Amino acid sequence: MGYTQAELQAYRDATVPDLLPDPLRLLFIGINPSLWSAATGAHFGRPGNRFYPALHRAGLTRHLLDASAGYRPQDHAELHERGIGISNLVPRATARADELTRQELKAAPARLDAIVAEHAPAVVAVLGVGPYRLATGQRRAQVGEQESPWPGTRLFVAHNPSGLNAHATVDSLGEQYREIGRAAGIVD
Repeated sequence: MGYTQAELQAYRDATVPDLLPDPLRLLFIGINPSLWSAATGAHFGRPGNRFYPALHRAGLTRHLLDASAGYRPQDHAELHERGIGISNLVPRATARADELTRQELKAAPARLDAIVAEHAPAVVAVLGVGPYRLATGQRRAQVGEQESPWPGTRLFVAHNPSGLNAHATVDSLGEQYREIGRAAGIVD
């Protein structure tokens, strides 16, 4: 399944519903949905995004998910069964994350506070250190565990799985996600 640029542009500013299973053990937070994700209704859906291959490599999913055409029922069930949720710092779909405004990123902590307060995940993992720094004002934040503002919820920052992030590979992302998955009690 493919989309023309004109078809994708029709999804600009759309949102993708948060995936919030109950119980929520591990909540991955992307920067914002791509136009492709908005078109399919699936987080990290753009072909070539390394999120699902890294999840599988980390042992967080039993099978490799392919969300490029939307979630298949078995993919959705796998994420729910494992207690893996997905949301975004900013819910608005854009072609590139650098189209987001500073104001949108600065509003992200309140959005995350509300999700954590309602769903109480064991672990939150923000995928993208640069946007995390902008959203929180933690200019020296590095990849790894952070001081969590939420009692009972651990906070991690990991590299973004977008193909635009040349520093991360499926293997390096898998290692980061495995550490995060251990903290959430999903993998040993």
